[in-house]
Amino acid sequence: MRIKKIVSTALTLLMSLVFLLVVVAVVISKASGGEPAFFGYQIKTVLSGSMEPGIHTGSIVAIKPGGDMTRFQKGDVITFMNPENILITHRVIDATVNTATGEATYTTKGDNNDAADSAAVSSTNVVGQYSGVTVPYVGYAMNFAVSKAGSVMLMIIPGLLLLLYALYTSWKAVSALEKKSAAAAPAGPETMPLQ
Repeated sequence: MRIKKIVSTALTLLMSLVFLLVVVAVVISKASGGEPAFFGYQIKTVLSGSMEPGIHTGSIVAIKPGGDMTRFQKGDVITFMNPENILITHRVIDATVNTATGEATYTTKGDNNDAADSAAVSSTNVVGQYSGVTVPYVGYAMNFAVSKAGSVMLMIIPGLLLLLYALYTSWKAVSALEKKSAAAAPAGPETMPLQ
């Protein structure tokens, strides 16, 4: 019975922690107007399968922003802004540096794509480097959470869960008090049957 209680408590704490992290990520992304960041890494959602099987659609990836954007070499995975202002995470297959301007140009390709990307990427459009950290399927939840329906759900569901938990603990406390008072109540006077 004690093991069951420890496992139950551990699962409750784990679920609470995951829920709290998702809520914090959504609040940070709403407040900053962008994607959330943790410990200096930006969290980005992968919306296509161009980097599969290494990075699956619906995953979140950690991107290390900043630094010298001309440092990337063949084989590095970078996140950049394409001409349509869409963030893309692809692998560098060729890098050249213009010594006159100090600007680098990268030819990129998705691991799952047959051909290289049509437009070269300027180092000024690079956001950061993929850190190698990816968490599958969480991107679906984060995209839903930042939608209007998701925002409403994040407000309503935690409130309902807290209300249900409060009702349950109150009911449990009242039941325990009733049992305690029933056990402690003195027995009434004995009555003798009439003859």
